[in-house]
This record gives sequence, C-alpha cells and structure tokens, in this order.
Amino acid sequence: MKIAVLLSGGVDSAVALHLLHEQGHDLHLFYIRIGMDNGEGDCSAEEDIEMCTLLARRYNLPFEVISLHEEYWDNVMQYSLDTVKRGLTPHPDMMCNKIIKFGYFEQRRGHEFDKTATGHYATVVEKEGKFWLGTAVDPVKDQTDFLAQISYEQLSHIMFPIGSLPKAEVRRIAVELNLPNATRKDSQGICFLGKIDYNDFLRRHLGDMPGEIKDVDTGKVLGRHNGYWYHTIGQRKGLGLSGGPWYVVDKDIDSNTVYVAHGYDTPLQYGHRLNLAEMHWITEDPFASGADEMKVKFKNRHNPHFHEALMTKTGMHTFSLLSEDPIQGIAPGQYAIIYSMDEKICLGSGVITGGHES
Repeated sequence: MKIAVLLSGGVDSAVALHLLHEQGHDLHLFYIRIGMDNGEGDCSAEEDIEMCTLLARRYNLPFEVISLHEEYWDNVMQYSLDTVKRGLTPHPDMMCNKIIKFGYFEQRRGHEFDKTATGHYATVVEKEGKFWLGTAVDPVKDQTDFLAQISYEQLSHIMFPIGSLPKAEVRRIAVELNLPNATRKDSQGICFLGKIDYNDFLRRHLGDMPGEIKDVDTGKVLGRHNGYWYHTIGQRKGLGLSGGPWYVVDKDIDSNTVYVAHGYDTPLQYGHRLNLAEMHWITEDPFASGADEMKVKFKNRHNPHFHEALMTKTGMHTFSLLSEDPIQGIAPGQYAIIYSMDEKICLGSGVITGGHES
C-alpha cells in the first residue's frame, strides 16, 4: 500500500513509521511546517525536521517538508483568536487536525496516496462496511477527543498504526530500535506551536485590557486581570489571588469582569447539564431514525475519564447532555465529545454553548 506518513519529530510517529515499514508498505514521509506568528523561525521545528531527516535516512525513504503556514494562521489560530475575543474557550488542536493535517495536507499531497498515517493514539474500526473512529488501547493517551471533528471522508483515508499499543510499549519499541528520538519528551503545547507561551500569543494579537476579578458570591473586588481572554471557566492557576483556592466560574465580556468562587468544592464549579450546538457526527447520526434521546458516554476535556449522560435532541443541530456526574468547569466554546456506551467508538462532537443547571 502507498502511504503518506505524517511525522512530528516525536517518538509516536517514529514508531508508527517503523511498524508500517516492517509491514512492507511503500512509504513517503512528510513534516508539516508552521512558522511563528511573528514571522520568525521556530527552533522546535528545526529540531523536529532534524529528527525526521534522521529517520528518513535510517529507513532510506523520501522525506518532504510541507509548509502550511498561511493556512494554519488564517484558519486555526484566527479561529482561536475570534473565539477567545467572544469570551469563549477554543480548541485549536481539534481544528488543527480537521483543517490542517487531514484537510489542507490531504488536498496538497495526501490524496496521492492510498492512506495517510499519523502517530495519533486512536484506531479506525471497520464494521458493517463503514469506518468508525475507535478509541486507543491506552486510555490515558487516547486522542480521539482531538479528532472528533474530522469528516467521514477524512477518517476513511487515515491510519493510526500505534492506536492498539500502550504508550509504554511504543516507548519500549523506540528504545529497543535505538531510534534517534527514543527518549525525546512528548510535546505538551498547542498543535504545531511547540513551546509557545499562550498568554504571550494572546497579548501580541489582542493586547491587554485590565479589568476586575470579583467574588461571585459577594461582588467584592478581589484583584485585577489583564483581559477576560486570558481566563477560562474552571481555571484555578494564574489568577494571582491570595487565600485560595479560587476558580473562575463566569465572565462578563461587556464589563470585562472575571467572576471567581472560593473553595475546592463550591457547587458553582459544577453542573449536570451541557447544551450543545453545531453537532457533528463522524460516521452516521444516531438520531437519524427519529429518536429524541439516547444514553451516551462523553468527555468535555482531555483526560481518560468518561461520563454517562442522557443526550436529548433539542433542534436540528442542537442537543443537551444531562450528566449523571457533576461536571467541573463547563466552558462555552469547548467541545463535548460523544462516545458509544462501551467507550470504544467516538461518534462525534458538539460545541458547548453553556448550561450548569441540573
């Protein structure tokens, strides 16, 4: 099979490459390059490309660097800036996968190959003649929540070679093979941006707009902030307040006020209902048969824990989730990722518009 392999410079995509090479596929390696927003070069990208070049030489495979700088900044980061300016919480990694890795790259080069492979922790499940986005074996590393906006056409062209392996096994394989990046640390930053400081990025594009931090219970002014866009619902760190813990529970963008609540267990942090809009189903709409509600599992942030909920259709593309568990930090603008009850299939995702009431 002729496969385009997207390398990141990290250990996961390197092991994915090795597994596909062992299987005898015809491989072509690619690295997607994104420059920094200030027009300067990216040191982490240079290191990544060096790692990818070493891998290409080791396996004697063709390697290309594909620049998608303008596409990335015009779409993914502009979406992020527009979202935070509206007082919402963006999900740039999800947009990056949908628009860049499996969007513009596919249009530019990926369509020339039978499949495109990445080092994501996910699987593709084929049943009843259809493809489904499956969760990874390793629940801690599972990345289906970053992939839940891709289309069925995109899913049909993707391979995830390491999705059936635990992270520890991936690292073991890399060490055993003495791959050049075997001990390299995993990237923790925003998609493609490496070690960029997110607040510095916001400051360069949106500037500062000082405002008040208020106790939501008393209305007392507790401190100052540099702009509501630096803060998100559920945030605890970075508020600069004494006598904590304090959690961000609301924002008023008209008055540029950030509201906080005190204590680890304040009920204002939690809610049972999430309202969703712009619902996107990857393979098929489970409500297409006319059902108004169904039991699902879901996540509203990147972690290994699923929540059970009753999902109810409230409009053409709007739904509500009534969770059995109290959900901390329901942040409008983020996504709720919908899964099957057995937690094996990621069905799709919708934008959280709000909802704390039980």
